[in-house]
Amino acid sequence: MFKRDPFGHLLFVKRILIRNIGRFTRSRFNGRNKLEISGTEYLESLPQENVLFVSNHQTYFADVIAMIHIFCAVKNGHRNTINVQGYLRKPRTNNYFVAAEETMKKGWLPRIFAYVGSVSIQRTWRKGDEDVNRKVRMEDLTNIGIALSDGWVINFPQGTTRVHAKGRRGVTVLVKKYNPVVVPVVIDGFRRAFDKKGIRLKKQGVKLTVRFKPPLHLNPEEDGDAMLEKIMEAIEQSEKFHWPKKEIEPIF
Repeated sequence: MFKRDPFGHLLFVKRILIRNIGRFTRSRFNGRNKLEISGTEYLESLPQENVLFVSNHQTYFADVIAMIHIFCAVKNGHRNTINVQGYLRKPRTNNYFVAAEETMKKGWLPRIFAYVGSVSIQRTWRKGDEDVNRKVRMEDLTNIGIALSDGWVINFPQGTTRVHAKGRRGVTVLVKKYNPVVVPVVIDGFRRAFDKKGIRLKKQGVKLTVRFKPPLHLNPEEDGDAMLEKIMEAIEQSEKFHWPKKEIEPIF
């Protein structure tokens, strides 16, 4: 009962939180809006740890919550749907997501999400509303590695919900250092359905999509820029998917 994850969080508390968050949000994905899921067959044969999901990013929390719903459904034998009963009774607890430290400290709700599984990192390019230029905090890399050693980690290579943002090099550092299985994810509709935080429902009747693709074949020894381009193309955020180009400075 008192087993903890590598960050000291009680697993039975995480189960309770995931169940309650799932029950509260399920109708937002499978009722008020319609979540269309594809590619979960690629998840069924994945190892239980050292898997890095890379995805485009549209809201702070709704994207992650939808993926946790899907992970729990897959764990309980359901493919490409959350329109089933009971998958939240035995939730998957070793899910983690990378998030900006300052975001996870703004209010009680982000703190609850942080307990569920955030790996908070210090942004190198911004502190609040101030532009900064600081080095990557090595403990952040270490903590992401700890999360990978325990389970599945969701990472957003663009590091922002802004449309057409460039990918950041931090994701290639993770691949080179930990050599995880890298699974691309493409999402859509979340920006139209939810507010920026992904908490307030902005519009109903929106088609939400989450598409999982086959794991990427990445060589940790290859050039970082080439690797980043492969990742951005896989999540359909490279230049060829958007024109005209709108650049945002990369972060980590």
